Amino acid sequence: MSGRFDGQTAIVTGSSKGIGKAVAEAFAAEGANVVTNSRSYDRAAEAAADIEAAGGTALPVETDVSDPDSVAALVDATVEEFGRLDVMVNNAGVTIIGPAEEMDPADWQQVIDVDLSGVFYGSQAAGRQLIDQGDGGAIVNVSSMMGSMGLGRRSPYCAAKGGVDNLTRTLAVEWAEHDIHVNALAPGYIKTAITDQSQESAGYTDEDIEKRTPLGRYGTTEEMANCVLFLAARDNFVTGEVLTADGGWTPYAWGSRGD
Repeated sequence: MSGRFDGQTAIVTGSSKGIGKAVAEAFAAEGANVVTNSRSYDRAAEAAADIEAAGGTALPVETDVSDPDSVAALVDATVEEFGRLDVMVNNAGVTIIGPAEEMDPADWQQVIDVDLSGVFYGSQAAGRQLIDQGDGGAIVNVSSMMGSMGLGRRSPYCAAKGGVDNLTRTLAVEWAEHDIHVNALAPGYIKTAITDQSQESAGYTDEDIEKRTPLGRYGTTEEMANCVLFLAARDNFVTGEVLTADGGWTPYAWGSRGD
């Protein structure tokens, strides 16, 4: 197995399913050592086993991304196993749907802790390691198109993702002198388990999404993985960028493709 990331090591948080799992598998297919991650060791181990069954190399690590000590331990375990870190993908996230006026403070805090603080803690721990290594690296934060627009009943999620976008820009500027490229991916509607959960809670249908999206379909996790690999490659003069991959949703002014 060989590819763009031969000899490199990548951590992908929240990589037991969905976009994160596709990203982890894509890095492994391109030759990277991959650290799979979940709050559950068993789920992280299942993802690692799938990678190894396909011929890749993977290490499962249980981590709570909302706990900075846990995230620091994740990076330490990675370096202990593989000797270095090259790419950090901060993908882990949650969403809670409900009217803003009824949002429980604990629910608000949970989303902020995971979706925003977790991205900062992951970036911070990775940044320290990359600066210490002295030869650069890449951080890719998984945001959302909702980081730049409003969507009813998603106040904590939209707020967190907006924070991720500007955190990404700030870290890119701050760490450019260390040749650390920091970018974000902002997916649109991608067919995953969390999308299915949101769809059930919010009451929209597949047809609603297809009509609203100029490309006429959901995106795939494999397409999102391709975007992450591009941002992580560091051969493109791109840093501080939020790459929106939403099938044309954001620029579509009319709002529905109709029948």
